[in-house]
Amino acid sequence: MTTGGGERGVTTLQKTGDTGDVAPGDRGSTTIAERVVAKIAAQAAREALFRGVPVGGDVPHAVVSVQHNRARVRIGVELDYPSDIGAQCGEVRRHVAERVNHLAGMTVPEVHVQVERLHSVHSREAAGRPR
Repeated sequence: MTTGGGERGVTTLQKTGDTGDVAPGDRGSTTIAERVVAKIAAQAAREALFRGVPVGGDVPHAVVSVQHNRARVRIGVELDYPSDIGAQCGEVRRHVAERVNHLAGMTVPEVHVQVERLHSVHSREAAGRPR
């Protein structure tokens, strides 16, 4: 298909080739690497965190396993404390599944969120003091 100029800003499409004679299996396919899906998942986890990445914390990281257009995702996050940990993990799960599906076209039956560290005001103050 090519786009052509139309009247008053309307774009018209013109058919340049007929794919009706080619079987779907013979048209080719797109493969998205697991590391790309992992980057999408990690970015989605950052977007989903209520307060963002805690001061002094590491950004979320992801490990992904892809089989037959299905991605299983494991996300490691660090969170501020006190906070609603369950709600944050739920939002990370929901947002990661949604973004991977939207951007990579994969279904996401499982998103495992692992809270690796909690950051409190007291721990940040203690880290700033000399021992």
